[in-house]
Amino acid sequence: MFHTSIVPQVRKRPRPAEAGVPGNGEVKFKDVRLYLVERKMGRSRRNFLTQLARSKGFIVEDVLSDNVTHVVSENSHAWSLWEWLKDVAPGNLAHMNVLDISWFTDSMRERRPVAVETRHLIEDSLAEEDSGGEPAALTAVSQYACKRRTTIDNYNKIFTDAFEVLAERCEFNQMEGRCLGFRRAASMLKSLTWPVRCLEATLSLPCLGDHAKAVMDEILQYGRSFEVERLQSDERYQMLKLFTSVFGVGPKTAEKWYRLGLRSFGDVMADHTIQLNRMQQNGFLHHGDISRAVSRAEAQALTDLIDGAVHTIAPRAAVALTGGFRRGKEFGHDVDFIVTTPELGKEENLLPSIISRLSHQGILLYSDYHASTFDMSKLPSVKFEAMDHFAKCFLILRLEGSRVEGGLQIDEGDSRGWRAVRVDLVSPPIDRYAFALLGWSGSRFERDLRRFARAERRMLLDNHALYDKTKKEFLAATTEKDIFAHLGLEYIEPWQRNA
Repeated sequence: MFHTSIVPQVRKRPRPAEAGVPGNGEVKFKDVRLYLVERKMGRSRRNFLTQLARSKGFIVEDVLSDNVTHVVSENSHAWSLWEWLKDVAPGNLAHMNVLDISWFTDSMRERRPVAVETRHLIEDSLAEEDSGGEPAALTAVSQYACKRRTTIDNYNKIFTDAFEVLAERCEFNQMEGRCLGFRRAASMLKSLTWPVRCLEATLSLPCLGDHAKAVMDEILQYGRSFEVERLQSDERYQMLKLFTSVFGVGPKTAEKWYRLGLRSFGDVMADHTIQLNRMQQNGFLHHGDISRAVSRAEAQALTDLIDGAVHTIAPRAAVALTGGFRRGKEFGHDVDFIVTTPELGKEENLLPSIISRLSHQGILLYSDYHASTFDMSKLPSVKFEAMDHFAKCFLILRLEGSRVEGGLQIDEGDSRGWRAVRVDLVSPPIDRYAFALLGWSGSRFERDLRRFARAERRMLLDNHALYDKTKKEFLAATTEKDIFAHLGLEYIEPWQRNA
């Protein structure tokens, strides 16, 4: 919550003719001058990105000056970034685009400065307060995530991180109601465009129970939650968190291992009474890789791989990156894709063919294929089901470093030149595509969309269909916008669904 303003080093400003010019002297975009903010990004990464941009003909300034047209930042809270910028360059920001790293990566991929879209902008969340406007805290906040716009900028991470730990503890203890309560509270706080600095500011906010507010109050007073710290030092919590980090191991299996007295991966592997299934065996085998975050650059490399494999098999097929990366996240745990064909029914053999293709390429480390059990006659489903009935496969792929712009997310000293990455593929029929795309884009947003449909519209929504209980009919949709329109909701872009 608290931050320290970083005072930039005073350095001799280079002559304008030399500043930021590519090493080869070839400037392709004279009207665009970049400045990469070192805060959060780090010096070595900033140097790498600077050289990358200059190699593609961009001018990158070493010093923030009036010449700069595009300021690029990574992993920064908007409010602290803008506070720093106003301190460093007061009065010089009006003509500058202040942008998230996604604009930079898009531009590097296209080898030109792409148009600045809303999703690229880092807005000045302090401007309204600075201008004497009404504090954002007084703006009505919906209890439903599907009626809130939530970007990847989380101004209340100190609280939401604490809630996620408490929610995880409740999940381990099979306390579904309390787990849901903490996750809804975290989701709501992520949507705020301002940091909570006093408990009074939360009086009109939904989704905050007494326990959540007590945790927030403790953090506001002491800068930490003692309850969370006690939990994180608890042996059972530590062991269940460790065991569930393995691909294919859920809370019930982790609890069973803990009750058997197992306290490490070595203990599990040495216990001959434990029969690991194939997914768990591969989970342990590749744990070092698949427990590490996947970068957007790695996700893009995998997109190219999957896209190539799919279109070799079915040239007219549709491939869509979903999950957190579709929502604009820079890192994720795995990479999810929807693949289908424009001809109804032809998607049925698509996944087995893709698996065969990936195996032939020598990059398939593990696959778990589930054939479709989708049956429209069994809908609508009144009971919530965590997994849909479309054909799907859970994969572990070998990703070569040579395919990844900027390199792999691997430990220093790892000389393999590749890493294992989890990839999930789902293949709905084309007439179910919009519902599957909405569902697999994920986060609390989509789950609250289902809750809103049921509670406010008397409709049933899942990954398969939208059913109107009043009209007793299914509502057709070819795009996500159609689904929002049926529900009477304003359409919210994927990058604003990070609930």
